[in-house]
Amino acid sequence: MSDNATKQFYDRISHAYDMIADGGEHVAREKGLALLNVQPGEAVLEIGYGTGHSLVALIEAVGEKGSVSGIDISSGMKEVSENRLRDAGYPDRANLLVNSAPPLPFPDHSFDTVVMSFTLELFPLDTIPALLTECRRVLKPTGRLGVTSMATVESGDKKSVLEKTYIWMHTHFPHIVDCQPIPLEDLVQKAGFKLLQQERIDLFTMPVAIVVAQPE
Repeated sequence: MSDNATKQFYDRISHAYDMIADGGEHVAREKGLALLNVQPGEAVLEIGYGTGHSLVALIEAVGEKGSVSGIDISSGMKEVSENRLRDAGYPDRANLLVNSAPPLPFPDHSFDTVVMSFTLELFPLDTIPALLTECRRVLKPTGRLGVTSMATVESGDKKSVLEKTYIWMHTHFPHIVDCQPIPLEDLVQKAGFKLLQQERIDLFTMPVAIVVAQPE
């Protein structure tokens, strides 16, 4: 989908997104945040903040001396996130932007941590390297990238029926099924990161990859 079509799609579903997807995604998302282990005082950027669940956890992790920024293509998602942050008692603790990416509208070496959960696989395959390069640019030299993503099966493993169906739907109806399994570990390493931690879990028989990486 084009950026404009993607924005319109997520604007439409923003208030119902948690009912559609979060019931399965939250386990992997929370595991990814635990593996990333954000520390008090860190400056964090979330790409694709969605309905704001991770924003709350990140604000609590960085504490009063840290900062949380976010970028998302959907103004509807921003509205839902702002409501969630207000309900959680953090109405002014996150700098939320509505913008497409790449590029990322931040200076070099701005963040200790960049995080994405079920976001990277939404980008076209030929755009992902450019986005990861931007992540490396805005990270501090000792910063960390944390990504949780739908993943392609590992070598020697067989695709489940659900995964085959999902890939077929994305190929033929990308306006309905907009995300796709990606070889996350390989993409991150090819973008100039070294893997610090990695884990895989199953989500409804489909593999989900979680990585924490650092610029080389």
